[in-house]
Amino acid sequence: MTKFKIVVEKHEDGYVAYPLGLKGVVVGEGDTYEAALADVKSAIRFHLDTFGPDAIDADSPVLEAYLADAALAV
Repeated sequence: MTKFKIVVEKHEDGYVAYPLGLKGVVVGEGDTYEAALADVKSAIRFHLDTFGPDAIDADSPVLEAYLADAALAV
């Protein structure tokens, strides 16, 4: 069992989710948080079935992921 950190973004028209620590692009989407998470899990499985365990970035420097706001004058 391999655990992945998943980023889930909420947009006006739904949710987008993507994993950290995989080589290549893997994205899921859905109308709800749960639907996007289920879709990205399915996409990860397909990606690993297609490219094998070498698609996992074992040397990924990501230990944790955070979301922060920053205000800047533009």
